[in-house]
Amino acid sequence: MASHLLLLGLLFSATFSFIFATDPSQLQDFCVADPNSEVFVNGVVCKDPKLVKADDFFFRGLNMMGNTYNDVGSNVTQVFVAQLAGLNTLGISMVRIDYAPLGINAPHTHPRATEILTVIEGRLLVGFVTSNPDNTLFTKVLEVGDVFVFPQGLIHFQANIDEHANAVAIAALSSQNPGVITIANAVFGSNPDIDANILAKAFQVDVDVVTKIQAKF
Repeated sequence: MASHLLLLGLLFSATFSFIFATDPSQLQDFCVADPNSEVFVNGVVCKDPKLVKADDFFFRGLNMMGNTYNDVGSNVTQVFVAQLAGLNTLGISMVRIDYAPLGINAPHTHPRATEILTVIEGRLLVGFVTSNPDNTLFTKVLEVGDVFVFPQGLIHFQANIDEHANAVAIAALSSQNPGVITIANAVFGSNPDIDANILAKAFQVDVDVVTKIQAKF
């Protein structure tokens, strides 16, 4: 009997965790975000349905190239709930990613979303790394029209492998607010800095190498 109760408890815990591991689900036709609300919830408070307009479900601008004149040569145009209020509780969002010649979308993770990416211009080298202990790297060169999936939470990247032409991709994500953790920025550009001795031991380099990298962020 005790073992049966323990098994039921484990199953309930697993089910409970699974249910709350995704974005909040809507219980009505829509729940347009109200960014002006002072109420704090896990997500965004719903606007009064009587005040909802068609523009709450509309975003214009993914036809425009982003500014890639930066250190990594890429630009991400986000369409998350902050940009498109009608996404609230729907569990989806999207981005446009522009790459200068040889530009990269540096290694990063989305803690709350799986990403599916489609190349619409140029050629990209893409890849992701599995979790410990294997840390297996999966990579692929994508052509126009090719699709690639990056599983939720795993470190991934894209790189334009053409030194003369731009590249463009559109990606969808399984969260209204997927979050982005850029690995280099988070590790070397934290505020305040992570102790250089800790990073030196983690990366197996001298402390002065770490401090030089931190200075760049």
